[in-house]
Amino acid sequence: MEQQALDRGSLPKLQINRLRMDDIRAAFSDGWSDFRTYPAYGLFFGAIYAAGGIFIAVMLTYYHLPWMIIPVAIGFPLIGPFIAVGLYEISRRHRLGEPVSWKAILAEVFRQRERQLSWMAFVVLFIFWIWIYQVRLLMALFLGFRVPATLDAFVNVVLTTPEGLLFLAVGTVVGAVLATILFTATVISMPLLLDHDVDFVTAMLTSMRTVIENAAPMLVFGLVIAALAILAMVPLFLGLLVVLPVAGHATWHLYRRAITAT
Repeated sequence: MEQQALDRGSLPKLQINRLRMDDIRAAFSDGWSDFRTYPAYGLFFGAIYAAGGIFIAVMLTYYHLPWMIIPVAIGFPLIGPFIAVGLYEISRRHRLGEPVSWKAILAEVFRQRERQLSWMAFVVLFIFWIWIYQVRLLMALFLGFRVPATLDAFVNVVLTTPEGLLFLAVGTVVGAVLATILFTATVISMPLLLDHDVDFVTAMLTSMRTVIENAAPMLVFGLVIAALAILAMVPLFLGLLVVLPVAGHATWHLYRRAITAT
C-alpha cells in the first residue's frame, strides 16, 4: 500500500485507509529493515533516549527519590514519538531514494523547532507531567505521606499491602488511559507533521480518526510497542538502543500505509 510521495510544502487532502493485521506485520518488518540498513543512526537516537532514562534514574536516586524510578520508567516511553522524529526522516529519505547523511538528518530535526511539531512536543511533555503528578497524588491518597525511603521498600509496600495493591490498580488504569490518549493523538500526527505542512490540530484529529477507524490493528500495534518498550527498559534502559529505532521506523511505515495525501 505504498503511496506516491508529495511535496511537503503542499496542503494535502488526507484520506484514511483501512488497515489490516498484515499492515502491522509489514510495518514492523520494514522498520527492522530500515534499522539494519542504517544502524548507526538508529543506535544514535536510541542512545539519546536510553541516556535520558539513565540520567533520570541517577538523579532520582541522588535526590533520595528512588520510589519514583518505576513511575518515571513506565511513563518515559510517552515521549518516545518526539525523540523518533529523526528516525521518521531517515525512513522518509530511504523510501524516496534521497541521500541519508548526518547533516541532512540532524538539520531536519533541528528545523522542526520552527514547525508544528514543536507544539506536539508540548502536548507530549504535558501528558508526561500529568502522569508524574497523578502518581504523586495517588500515593498521597492510598499510601499517605510517608514516602518509602528505598526502591525495595516501595515495591514491598505496593505488592504486599491492600493500600499498595489498590494504588497499583488505580495507577495502572489511569496510566493506561493517558497512554491511550497520547498514542491515539500522536501515532499518525508526528510522522504526518514531518511529511506535510499541516497544523498540529489537524494532524492530531487525523491520528485520532485513523486509530478509531482501524481500532483492532492500531490496538495491536500500540500494545506491541508498549510491551517492547517496557522490556527494553529492564536492562538499565539499554534495550531502547534497538527498540526505539525499530519502533520509530515502523511507525513511519504504518503512517504511510494508513494515510493517502492528495
